[in-house]
Amino acid sequence: MDHQHPKLLSSQLFHNHGQVDVTLFCDFLKWKDIGSNRSNRGSGISSISQTARGHAVQVCEIVAVHRTHVSDQTKATKHLQQNPYAFTVFYVRRMTQHQWRCSDITFHCAHQELCEQWIQAVNDQLSLQTNRPKSLLVYINPYGGKKQGMQLYDQKVAPLFSRACISTDVIVTERANHARDHLKSEANLDKYDGVVCVGGDGMFSEILHGLVSKTQTDHGVDPNQPNANLVPCSLRIGIIPAGSTDCICFATVGTNDPVTSALHIIIGDCQPMDVCSVHHNNTFLRYSVSLLGYGFYGDVLNDSETKRWLGPARYDLSGVKTFLTHNYYEGTVSFVPAEDDGGNPRDKEQCRAGCHVCQRKTSLKAPLSDVPGEKEACDTGSETWTEIRGKFIAINAATMSCASPRSPKGLSPSAHLADGTADLILVRKCSRLDFFKHLLRHTNKDDQFDHSFVEVHRVRKFRFQPRYQETMSLEDLKKLGLSPVGSRTSTYQYNSYACSHWTCDGEILPHAAIQVSVQCQLITLFARGIEEEQQCAPFQDQTLLLEAGPHQSVD
Repeated sequence: MDHQHPKLLSSQLFHNHGQVDVTLFCDFLKWKDIGSNRSNRGSGISSISQTARGHAVQVCEIVAVHRTHVSDQTKATKHLQQNPYAFTVFYVRRMTQHQWRCSDITFHCAHQELCEQWIQAVNDQLSLQTNRPKSLLVYINPYGGKKQGMQLYDQKVAPLFSRACISTDVIVTERANHARDHLKSEANLDKYDGVVCVGGDGMFSEILHGLVSKTQTDHGVDPNQPNANLVPCSLRIGIIPAGSTDCICFATVGTNDPVTSALHIIIGDCQPMDVCSVHHNNTFLRYSVSLLGYGFYGDVLNDSETKRWLGPARYDLSGVKTFLTHNYYEGTVSFVPAEDDGGNPRDKEQCRAGCHVCQRKTSLKAPLSDVPGEKEACDTGSETWTEIRGKFIAINAATMSCASPRSPKGLSPSAHLADGTADLILVRKCSRLDFFKHLLRHTNKDDQFDHSFVEVHRVRKFRFQPRYQETMSLEDLKKLGLSPVGSRTSTYQYNSYACSHWTCDGEILPHAAIQVSVQCQLITLFARGIEEEQQCAPFQDQTLLLEAGPHQSVD
């Protein structure tokens, strides 16, 4: 066992409960109470094993180690006074519902040299965690959510960054798109290891657009080309949730807790993410990482824009109004299906930390062509488009589950974060009652696609052409009983059908006819995906920890 996990340092030290054996390995730090059967009890799920045989914390989840002054302790016991030199190890402690906290344990020793040796040894192991950021560019939206972004950062996040010796440059945004514009034209990104946004999904969208646009400009890629192969961003993005919904944070971490997000940033977690590029003809419109919605969700957002004075409640009011209106829209949806090995939206295989589907895409991801922005010739020649015409109440495309506290399973529970696909959900014209049943399933555990009027496809690309803009022949117009006036051409632009709007991550698009391409793993977040319950559970036995080997963050 020691051969598999060689000891780097081992000593008998003291802490508040008495003497302990402390041993540092390459991958974890463990300590064992000597002559004590005391068991620690506390709320939550710890990231350390806590058995009668000892305790352990993985090095990759140690936040920092610092020298501690015993004189600062007002109630030091006699044996601690006899061991005046101390150091404190700060580490990640898992709580319930995917939340993390920064816990700590202080060890005491009689000699300064031994104390310094321990601090140096732990720091040496932390220095090998090369994915940890040392310098961050932080944007704070002081107006998002409950307008507490600045206070939240100063009180909960900044102290953690300081403890982990992370330097930060903080910019408080003063207007819409301030962060986007600064990233595109002013920021010197070479000096940073990541960009952090303190705000909601809108603030994240600004960071996304600024960072992706900057990257494409630097590599000479024209974003207006719908088939352009975009260059992945080198800097990771961190999200400190301070908005109204924080859907992206919830879907990638499992909670909208700012301390948890800060700890994921500190330990340098990496979660690749797909991004959809949205175009109208040969004009770039926006990027999307969560929901593209036409029909119901587009109408809800468009109506809510006139009720902004109501705050978040405007979405509920507009949702009820849109539901009662019960509009449907005609058009044509075309898409390129995902490969057969990409699973399907109804396979109940949810994307979780260490997802093998996304990891397979990472290992198989084809290199970019020699000319930036151009697709490989074999890609364009092998595409097979499927076309569906109909009357739709809603057309939704989700590149992630879109889970939130209100909808724990999300819009598409089995969507993957980084597999290069989106789940295209088509809700055809149906009764108001049937549509209500479909919406209700977003809040429970039933299969929301198990309706005759709902179909879902896993796609790499898709297009939508609304009926009102379709070019129709003279014969087709006569069949509908319509006669164009003042034209001698054989085809006509038919504009008599109603249209909806596309919502793109909470923003209204100016065009209904769009083309969407999923850009595989275009960005990376300081996250690791939602952990399963067994990933969060403490080790049941010390030997399991020693035999399991290192746990590493996903690179």
